[in-house]
Amino acid sequence: METTYYDHGSAAERWERARMFFDAKDYAAAARVLGGLVEEVPEQVGPRLLLARSYYHSAQLRRAEAQLRVLVDLDPVEHYARLMLGRTLQRQGRQDEAESHLRIASALAGDFEQV
Repeated sequence: METTYYDHGSAAERWERARMFFDAKDYAAAARVLGGLVEEVPEQVGPRLLLARSYYHSAQLRRAEAQLRVLVDLDPVEHYARLMLGRTLQRQGRQDEAESHLRIASALAGDFEQV
C-alpha cells in the first residue's frame, strides 16, 4: 500500500498536519488529510468538524453540509455544528432550511432574545 504525504504518519501527526494546513488557509489540503482521518475515527467530533470547516472555506458546500449533518446526528447539542450547518445552507440559498438550525444553535449557545 502506497502512502502519500497526506495520509502518512499517526493519527495525531495527521491531525496536527491538517491543523497546520487549515491555519495556513490551505483548506483543500486540510480536507485531504482530514478525509482519511475521519474515516479512521468516524465517532470523533473534532476531525469531522474541522473537515466540514475546510470544505466550507473552500466552497465545497455540499460536502460541508454532509459532514455537518453527520455531526448533528452524532451530537444534536453541538451548537457550532448547528451554526455551521445553518450558514452552509444559507450560502447555498436555502434560507428556510437554515433558519431552524440557526435558531437551535443560538438557543444552545444561550443567545436568547430579550423580551
